[in-house]
This record gives sequence, C-alpha cells and structure tokens, in this order.
Amino acid sequence: MTDAPYHAHIYFSPEERGTAESLRVSFQAQPDVLFVGRMTEGKAGPHPIPQYEVHFHESALDKVQNMIRASGLRALVHPLTQDDLADHTSLGEWIGGKPLDLDLTTLDPPGKNQGIPRFGKTDF
Repeated sequence: MTDAPYHAHIYFSPEERGTAESLRVSFQAQPDVLFVGRMTEGKAGPHPIPQYEVHFHESALDKVQNMIRASGLRALVHPLTQDDLADHTSLGEWIGGKPLDLDLTTLDPPGKNQGIPRFGKTDF
C-alpha cells in the first residue's frame, strides 16, 4: 500500500483569521504534516478567498480532517494525483461549510499536476 500525497486548503474570512492562524501553528507542530504554506490575502490559483495549504500523506488524513473539523473552519481536502481538476472536484472532500466556487480554469490539464513536484516543499 502506498502512502498517497494529500493537500488540505484551509479557507478563512477576516473574522476567522485568528482561528486559521492557530490551526496553522497546530499543523506546524504535527510531525506527520510535511508542509504548511503561507496564508494568502486573497485569490490564489483556483481558490477565490484567503487560504493556506497543508501537505501530508494519506496516513495522516484522519488526524488532519479531525483538526479541521474541531477548528470550525471550511476546508477542501483532496488527494494529489495526475488529474488536478478531479483532485479539486470529484476527488475532493469539503469540510465545515458549503463548497466554494473554485476557478477551475487555473488547474492543470489531466495528466499534468504541478502540485506533485512541489509536494511537501512549497505552495503557490
């Protein structure tokens, strides 16, 4: 069994920024979370509102999902495959609120995913 790569995108409003920052610090303290990205101030890639990325393997999926649920923040959690569109749509799971309308035009075409080479290293 492989330990597949995953992303979580943690979304926040100005009112939720403090909660998002606290959750971000908690993720940084987890040894099985490989990377915690910077907090964006607005749109980044397909994400229309402020967010940050968390990179981890499937073995940490339950822990990451539980941390997100406990925070009350909205998030998109998805595997990282060769199909960026599917990752952010049919393969993704929304936690803590209504799904956002993502800008799907910014995603890589099937068979190519620029997120794979940067997994665990960098965000946008």
